[in-house]
Amino acid sequence: MGRMLLEATLKDPEFCLTAAFDQADSAVLGQDAATLAGLPPCGLAVTADVAAGLPDCDCLIDFTRPEGALRHLALCEAVGVAMVIGTTGIDRAGKARIAEAARRIPIVFAPNMAVGVNLVFHLLDKAARILEHGYDVEIVEAHHRMKVDAPSGTALKMGEVIAEATGRNLTDCAIYGREGHTGERDGASIGFATVRGGDIVGDHTVMFCGSGERVEIAHKAGSRMPYALGSLRAARFLAAHENGLFDMQHVLGFI
Repeated sequence: MGRMLLEATLKDPEFCLTAAFDQADSAVLGQDAATLAGLPPCGLAVTADVAAGLPDCDCLIDFTRPEGALRHLALCEAVGVAMVIGTTGIDRAGKARIAEAARRIPIVFAPNMAVGVNLVFHLLDKAARILEHGYDVEIVEAHHRMKVDAPSGTALKMGEVIAEATGRNLTDCAIYGREGHTGERDGASIGFATVRGGDIVGDHTVMFCGSGERVEIAHKAGSRMPYALGSLRAARFLAAHENGLFDMQHVLGFI
């Protein structure tokens, strides 16, 4: 994902790459950021010192882990740098911390930065309202073997969109696994199924299963570039804001 972000940023004339970060034990530290993206050298070395690099930045794009994202959030808040957070798996306390920081800096925080996925969220809201009665909802997601959280943040967001559109609370109606004698399906539930294997970038399918028909709304990512391009779109959006918490629905003008 980092390489995709580097490539997208370096190829976009509206952006200037001022810093590139990785973990302190990364093998790429000190390497030219552009060469990592398969581009001619730009003279900017990858560093682990986020605090030293932030003062030259207008916006930090973070695709790390929850603990890393929250550390970086504190640094951005301290120097007034906007932040795009694409990191998933952040718990309720972490989300509250992000909301609190957004009182001082502008933040786009979304479980998926791809424009296509966020269009799907918009479509799911409309589909759920139309298919509220008589249709069972099942969400199936597939990712590469290295993904550490399940279900994916995108799948959970899909469930949240559907639950909210139909007056439900996802915490109360979500079913995250089935095994053995489960009994008849509860029509009010929203089911999740998770696949992990190989190098699958990210597949998400929502099924509205009715009597005699099934409506499917799906998104399949062939590479990580859509996430990078969406992140740049989010960063461009933040340039017009001094503070506030936003997601990609705001960026795309849906809300």
